[in-house]
Amino acid sequence: MRLADFILSDMEGILEDWQTFAATQLPAAASMSSLALRDHAQQILEAVAKDIVQPQTQVEQAQKSKGRALQVVDAAETAAQAHAVMRAQSGFDIRQMTAEYRALRTSVLCRWVDTCEPASTDLQDMIRFNEAIDQAIAESVASFSTQVEQSRNFFLGMLGHDMRSPLSAILLSANYLAKLNAGERVSEAAKRITNSGSRMQALLDDLIDFNRTKLGLGIKIAPAEVDLGQVFADGLHQLRVAYPSCEFQFTVEGDVRGVWDANRFHQLLDNLVVNAIKYGFPESPVRVTLAGNDQDVVLAVRNRGPVIEPALRMHIFDPLSRGTSPLSDQDHESDGSFGLGLFIAREIAIAHGGDIDLESGESETAFTVRLPRTGAHHRQNLMDRV
Repeated sequence: MRLADFILSDMEGILEDWQTFAATQLPAAASMSSLALRDHAQQILEAVAKDIVQPQTQVEQAQKSKGRALQVVDAAETAAQAHAVMRAQSGFDIRQMTAEYRALRTSVLCRWVDTCEPASTDLQDMIRFNEAIDQAIAESVASFSTQVEQSRNFFLGMLGHDMRSPLSAILLSANYLAKLNAGERVSEAAKRITNSGSRMQALLDDLIDFNRTKLGLGIKIAPAEVDLGQVFADGLHQLRVAYPSCEFQFTVEGDVRGVWDANRFHQLLDNLVVNAIKYGFPESPVRVTLAGNDQDVVLAVRNRGPVIEPALRMHIFDPLSRGTSPLSDQDHESDGSFGLGLFIAREIAIAHGGDIDLESGESETAFTVRLPRTGAHHRQNLMDRV
């Protein structure tokens, strides 16, 4: 009997083996019903049987071996994809889910050999069966990973939201202590709490912004009429206080007024300048230029430092990406950042309809942000329609 025919004829026995094995995957399976344990197993087996008997070219076989089998256009998710989502929601881990497929492979082949004693000419059926199982695994793993990532992003969003209130209470209490004039020791303690709380707030804001982008929501902006020259002048004043040993140069040319989110651009400038301080030569000044014309406004942050290699430039704006800093390892690690600064800077530019580029050579490294004057209007209108 052909393997495909055997799978369909012995379906119940194979499903019993699947259920028995799935029940051993604890703790998730402890409270699952028979129906939940079997989940999409029958549909997966039916798809495998159908796949075995379908004609297949060498190109299709090669693609399937890489988990890239052709999908039917406009088709709903496969049984393997649906199974992965259900297993992730039921508390299985990815090792337990893939173990189900290994057990299924053994169960089907052993039952087929014991029942039908297939001839050597049926070897092709066995190859096609293994290919189909591998494709199902590839589909399940991809969907499982997507489901886990989505769940993690929702968790991070809720965590970030719920942490805001207690952190605000800590900062308000620290400010209250600082105003009591209760002595030098209390004032110093209040200052440490305020500084640490402010740093936690900045990290929390980065985490929430990162989470929004991963959920496809983008950076939230509140555009209004602003003078970016004044915004950046204020931002650089605060940076001079925070980094008194660093030299900052700031020039403005043309009309740099427009409709943008001032707080977000303060954040963008801070991220780019702190990045320049961290990765540039300590004795090199950080030069910030701002130029406006009728079409757009261009911000550039330049400094001298090690050349950024092309391989790193390709991923410089990726989240959780770090370069090699001239600072000591201790100084580098003590900043407590998530490595999201450049990623968030790019997302802020994108949220305003702009973009950000990097050029790095022997003379200097420059990050250039180009902002069309209509970008924020356009994006805000789109957001209002959603």
